[in-house]
Amino acid sequence: MAKKLSVIIPAFNEEQTIQTILEKVVSVKLIEDFEMEVIVVNDSSTDGTRAKVEAFIKEKEAADIKLFNQPSNSGKGAAIHRGIKEATGDYIVVQDADNEYNPQEYNVLLQPVTDGFADVVFGSRFMGGRPHRILFFWHSVGNRLLTTLSNMFTNLNLTDMETCYKLFDAKMLKSLLLKENRFGFEPEVTAKIARIPKVRIYEVGISYYGRTYEEGKKISAKDGFRAIYCIIKYNLFDRKTFKNK
Repeated sequence: MAKKLSVIIPAFNEEQTIQTILEKVVSVKLIEDFEMEVIVVNDSSTDGTRAKVEAFIKEKEAADIKLFNQPSNSGKGAAIHRGIKEATGDYIVVQDADNEYNPQEYNVLLQPVTDGFADVVFGSRFMGGRPHRILFFWHSVGNRLLTTLSNMFTNLNLTDMETCYKLFDAKMLKSLLLKENRFGFEPEVTAKIARIPKVRIYEVGISYYGRTYEEGKKISAKDGFRAIYCIIKYNLFDRKTFKNK
């Protein structure tokens, strides 16, 4: 029986890019005969995001695409939580709607899984020979500091904890008690996935086509400070990892 990859796309006011990223996602041919389902979670967008997704679904009837609309704007993390709940695949990956990450690299993430080595695969923007847009120096410094701080607590040697591209064994991810509703999702899920007994975590190099703020980038310095708070909170004080334990 073929295995399935669930691609979760949280989207808030992404009418300029959502159709493009959906085209890229559904055009991917996955390795090892993996099937794909696409789960778009519209985080109560105030622009034409919802209408564009609905039009795309009608146009691509053969593709397995589902749209879920949040009742209010609750944040990227909350949208991902909804996507995790609705996912039916064996593995789950998050895809931002902004074209910063290349869906053709799902197979790069899947390779350690299909080879039988990995349960979780992080896509690193800071390793390998793939293209990376040159943008903000202090963002890269902040990212490395956050990754180092996270590694100190989790005892992992990741190079890019904040990456969007994290591929998870669905059963493992669904078992986690996840609370963060905004950009704190990344340090929280990293802290909790690292505590799963005998979990096998790998890292692969990916490309990165970053946006400027004029082009729609949403993350801010406030989110960086929240990430520090989450690293400390979920590694030292709030260590409940699983929903049912």
